[in-house]
Order: sequence, then structure tokens, then C-alpha cells
Amino acid sequence: MSKKMLGDIMREAQKLQAEMQRIQEEVKSKTVEATSGGGMVSVLVNGGGELVSIKIEKDVVNPDDVEMLQDLILAAVNEGIRKAQEMMNESMSKFTMGMQIPGLGGLGNILR
Repeated sequence: MSKKMLGDIMREAQKLQAEMQRIQEEVKSKTVEATSGGGMVSVLVNGGGELVSIKIEKDVVNPDDVEMLQDLILAAVNEGIRKAQEMMNESMSKFTMGMQIPGLGGLGNILR
């Protein structure tokens, strides 16, 4: 392989890497909402898998049943993280056009 061909390949790889980083940053700026308990607990999770906010309706706060509230929060957060992973996977899949590119590993699954 000539140095020119290798240089061309390296430039293309750098362009691909920059585009993937751009897509990941774009997805990180988006949020998904998930709820549990019929909407009594709702959360926002960003595309980076970070919990952005939690809202809890007053009706679900019962000092005698803290475990139920904990379960509702856990369910909503886990669903939000799952949705954020799905959003990242969709975006990366569009970028790679569904191809499994050797060496890219699980970039579409960075939240797992």
C-alpha cells in the first residue's frame, strides 16, 4: 500500500471519527421521558444516560410505603436509561447505515 493511499485512509478515518463524535454530542443534548405508576413518577434522561430531572406527584408520597415510591423511581429511571440507549443506538445505526464496522466495537452501545 502506498503512503498516499494510507494517508487517504487515515484522513477518511479521522472524518468518520469526527462525525461519530458530532452525532454522539448531538444525541447527548437530547432527552427522553419515562414514567411509572401511571405517570406518578416521571424522569428525563439525556442521550448520555444522565438523569436530568425527576418529578413525583404528591399523591404517590406515602410515608408508610416508602418502598413503593422507591420502586416507582427505579422503574422510571431504568426505562429512561433504556430509551436513551435506544436513541443512541438508532443515531449510530443511521450513521453506519446498519453495518457492523470492524474496529468500531460497540460505539452504538456506549451506554451499556
